[in-house]
Amino acid sequence: MKKTSIVAMICLLMSACQSEKSTVETSEDMTFAMGDNSRSSVDWNGTYKGTLPCADCAGIETKIIIKSDETFERSMKYLGKEDDLFFDQGTFEWDDLGRTITLTNESDEKQSYQVGENILFQLDQDGNRITGDLAEMYTLVKNFTDYELENKKWILIELRGTPYEKRSDDKEAFLFFDNETSRFYGNTGCNSINGGYELQDGYRITFGNVASTMMACPSLENDQIIGSLLKEVDNYSIGDDQLSLNKARMAPLARFQLVEEE
Repeated sequence: MKKTSIVAMICLLMSACQSEKSTVETSEDMTFAMGDNSRSSVDWNGTYKGTLPCADCAGIETKIIIKSDETFERSMKYLGKEDDLFFDQGTFEWDDLGRTITLTNESDEKQSYQVGENILFQLDQDGNRITGDLAEMYTLVKNFTDYELENKKWILIELRGTPYEKRSDDKEAFLFFDNETSRFYGNTGCNSINGGYELQDGYRITFGNVASTMMACPSLENDQIIGSLLKEVDNYSIGDDQLSLNKARMAPLARFQLVEEE
């Protein structure tokens, strides 16, 4: 993974990809719900993804995590290139109208995005919306969110149909889904775990690779079961303050109880 002058590459690729000069839009774009002030009226923090145009590759898979503390993380994968993955991070500021954010990375390079509802529009070097045939491709869409699931602590109560009972030497087994970063973290009763997840409409969920600590415990059975079932899960359901992680329409692979944190 390399760290490089990402904003400089963005500017170069944008000018190479566009045969038509970007122009200032003369009226508010009504294709998205923007409101009088995106900063105050739009739920803007979260993870945004998209594939941007590329002059000499198949596209640039881009992910930006916009955090509520006004910091960001950004990764860019150049499809079809050998050295294809780049990463930067930094802070961002809102413009006076509360509609545009400007990201500044650790190398003091800047890139601006107009904030819509669940979408970022990448702006050109002059801070204008991009026009022309490729305009629609310069967008990043926010990950699907479900506040009924996310930003809550779920305690394990059942594992593959068997009630889960915490032993005296066990830690608390739980999951927590962070909607800002689209990452989960928790504990198996022994080891801490974390990883990425993605939600889709219809209560669908997929988990990425799971990272785990490697503590020695009297029994690692739950670690193995939980690590295995997270690879199988493709949907979830919530009712009566309980979360079920499921595969297709089979019996729940695991069930959790909501805990109201103080």
